[in-house]
Amino acid sequence: MKHPKHKKSPLTKSKNAAKTAALMGVLVAVAFVLSYVEMVLHFSVGIPGVKLGLCHIVTLFALYRIGPKAAIFTCFVRIGLNAWLFGNAMILAYSAAGAILSLAVMLLLYRLPLFSPVGVSLAGGISHNVGQILCAAIMMETAGLVWYLPILLVSGCLSGVLVGLISGWLLRRFEHRHIL
Repeated sequence: MKHPKHKKSPLTKSKNAAKTAALMGVLVAVAFVLSYVEMVLHFSVGIPGVKLGLCHIVTLFALYRIGPKAAIFTCFVRIGLNAWLFGNAMILAYSAAGAILSLAVMLLLYRLPLFSPVGVSLAGGISHNVGQILCAAIMMETAGLVWYLPILLVSGCLSGVLVGLISGWLLRRFEHRHIL
């Protein structure tokens, strides 16, 4: 005989809320540390603006593991912390522009069954760079920066695939773990 379904008690809901809040704090901290490590160690190829984007592993992990709100929260808290501690208003503007476009594209593709985390990340990497170039063109009042877009699109593809592969691996590793 099947057991009747029980409603979750308020205590269970508060435990889940506490677990979610704790996990979100850990994700923000990991994203912040990855961003800082990338800034300090300069994983650069010598081209301005080209980065691996390791912190986006956390955004993608949060998107697939917890949901869209968690991905948005982790991304923007990390951006705010980075700008406040290590940057300025310009860095905040460029980061936010890239993140807004990237998150919009990733959230759209995440909802479609056609795309894996690698595909979602690839599109996110490309759109992040497009968002930053658009922001720079507006702030500097010149469309001449568009010539730089092909370089950033190639780097966005490469870093997007790398971030997607790492995120996919992490998601598989945590698939049967009950951290949330």
